[in-house]
Amino acid sequence: MHAREYSKRLDQFCLFPLWEQAKLATVRVIARRTLLQFVESLKGQQGQKAVKAALDAWFHEAQRAEWSSLADVKRNYGAASGDRVVFNIKGNHYRLVTAIDYRRQIVFIKWLGPHRDYDRIDARTVQYGD
Repeated sequence: MHAREYSKRLDQFCLFPLWEQAKLATVRVIARRTLLQFVESLKGQQGQKAVKAALDAWFHEAQRAEWSSLADVKRNYGAASGDRVVFNIKGNHYRLVTAIDYRRQIVFIKWLGPHRDYDRIDARTVQYGD
C-alpha cells in the first residue's frame, strides 16, 4: 500500500476534519477575561493595540504549551522567573504574574499591570484584584 492510500484510509477514521487537526490546546488559562478587561481598560491610550496583540500572542502560545516545570517555560520565555511565573509583556512594559499548576496544566493569572506598578506588589502573594 502506498503512503497516499494509507493516508486516505486514516482520514476516514479521524475524529476531527483535517483543518481542525492542528495541535489542540493543552494548557488552560484562567481567566482570559482578565486579559481582555485589562486591554479594555487601556482604551484610548497609545499602545493599546500593541498590548492586545502581545497578550493575544502570549495567550495562544500558553494554550499550546507543554510546560511541566519552570525550566520548560524558560525555554520559550527566558525572562520568566519565580515561584509565581512572571512574564514580560510588550517588551517589558507590562508584567503578567501567574501561578502554574504544572500537573493539571492550568495557568492562573494573578496580576497584570505596567512594569512601574509591578515594583509595588509582592509577586509571591498578590491575588487578582489587589
